[in-house]
Amino acid sequence: MIAEQTNLAVADNSGARRVCCFRVLGQRKRYAHIGDLIKVSVKEAQPGGIVKAGQVCTGLIVRTRHAIRRKDGSCVRFDNNAVVLVDENRNPIGSRVLGPVARELREKNCAKVVSLAPEVL
Repeated sequence: MIAEQTNLAVADNSGARRVCCFRVLGQRKRYAHIGDLIKVSVKEAQPGGIVKAGQVCTGLIVRTRHAIRRKDGSCVRFDNNAVVLVDENRNPIGSRVLGPVARELREKNCAKVVSLAPEVL
């Protein structure tokens, strides 16, 4: 569960390292889960990257520390909260996705992010 003022790691090579969520997109949504879009502010960025510190971007949540319950009864939880920076069509800004992503992204029309990921859990 990602709320406003949550710090997240960036799981792509767009140049951002750490971002802060300041808005959960959707009507009357307080928390965001895997596959949801959020508005983020870049707090820390690599020099020479595509995005710069202080820039406002849209992010797609790919990992959360909060456990995900699946229909088969299994439960998946990641080590950190991570986001991939995307454009308005949900296409990633970077060319690579780092680390595993959740299988639930396939159902949320994020096939491009899933195809770039090295591992889908």
